[in-house]
Amino acid sequence: MNTIKECFEEILRGNRDESRRAARRVRKLLYGSKEIDKYNDIMNVIKIAPVAYIKISEDWRQENFVTAISVIYFLHDKDAEPDFLFPWLFQLLLHPNGVIRYASVRMLSHELGPLTVYIRVPGFKPGGLTNLKPKQADAILFSLFMDLNKLSESVWKPAYKRYKYISSLPVSPYRSVQMVIARMEELCGAEYMDKLTEQYRQKSGI
Repeated sequence: MNTIKECFEEILRGNRDESRRAARRVRKLLYGSKEIDKYNDIMNVIKIAPVAYIKISEDWRQENFVTAISVIYFLHDKDAEPDFLFPWLFQLLLHPNGVIRYASVRMLSHELGPLTVYIRVPGFKPGGLTNLKPKQADAILFSLFMDLNKLSESVWKPAYKRYKYISSLPVSPYRSVQMVIARMEELCGAEYMDKLTEQYRQKSGI
């Protein structure tokens, strides 16, 4: 396995041990390989990730695949539909496997950086980190906020009332969703989150 493309082929086709070794090798190749087509391969793998994932039946292979995707995810084409993988990542947030859920948390949290940079950096202008205009980022953030709240409501249990901090919540899909929301609050700030909450209430008729 000398290329990232070959690693993903092995993740999807190899036996349990071969798949696990291939998933671990992705990181080494990402930072250590000088292959010319590495970044094109990465973008192609990420682009078809949801389609490839849905064909995987074994839990251990799903874990290897998602873990490897999370390593290279930050290199996807951000300017072409930066939220195109969100539906898949929301699905992963509800997965019974905690490793898969945490990989989704990492990927969504990473995505929040470019989406919120204009909020955090006074006078920020598109270019470099992201070409998204504030209006585009606002629309994606609001959609993300709505979807995360709906997910949170769908997996909430009365027993969670007793927990004051996210870190003390039982390991669960609810905790994973709350981790992403907490990261969003951290990057957006209270004022912006209040605005999102008000928009959410108006749209939901609350």
